[in-house]
Amino acid sequence: MDLKKRIEEIRKGESPEHIAIIPDGNGRWATQRGYERTRGHRKGSQAAEKLIEFVSNQLPIKYLTFYTFSTENWSRPDHEVKFLMILLRKFLKDKGIKLTQNNVRLRIIGDLQDLPKKTVAIVRETIDKTMDNDGLQLVMALNYGGRREILRAAKQITTKIVKGKIGLQNLTEDLFRSNLFAPDIPDPDLLIRTSGERRLSNFMLWQLAYTELWFTDTLWPSFSSKDLLDALRDYQSRDRRFGHVEERKNKQ
Repeated sequence: MDLKKRIEEIRKGESPEHIAIIPDGNGRWATQRGYERTRGHRKGSQAAEKLIEFVSNQLPIKYLTFYTFSTENWSRPDHEVKFLMILLRKFLKDKGIKLTQNNVRLRIIGDLQDLPKKTVAIVRETIDKTMDNDGLQLVMALNYGGRREILRAAKQITTKIVKGKIGLQNLTEDLFRSNLFAPDIPDPDLLIRTSGERRLSNFMLWQLAYTELWFTDTLWPSFSSKDLLDALRDYQSRDRRFGHVEERKNKQ
């Protein structure tokens, strides 16, 4: 089946509103080919660009989240971290106009204050430029960690309780959620992780409670629209019950 027909088939089924991606394997892609790891990151950025354009133009998906830079990524060699920051700035500077043309809105989750000033500036500029776009919402997790997000929310709620703004009896899941980075964004319906790893790596730990997980051995720089359609086809074959049990009628 050619790509156009596969897209049509996917569009006929129930599509996820929100897809989250852990784009893993840039370094391995490069080393397997005898390149520097930075070349893998550059190739991975190109793969992300193609996928964003494909999703925004071809699929009825509202939110697409990338685990772009985690709190743990600071432990990588300084030159690699510096390259990743430069690559992010270049991506947003070069593709910011394209995001607007494709009606894509940029959103961010994570602690921006720890990032280089130049990076923060271009991120905020792109957020402002795309603010009014009502198509695909592209969410980048920058300097993000799931545990840090939960701890941050707990501190904010505790402060409100201590100051008497809310009572302990008011603490609910909805209240807790309202203190996360982007409480208006729905939980991911589907999480995709590339490179064969099968773990969450501190990503959206609160939000992934009932998310469908899909893992592939494909390294991120080689991930294509066809791989995404494979993930969507698998997603559409699943029965999402969110902890409920369907009653079975006894056969006579």
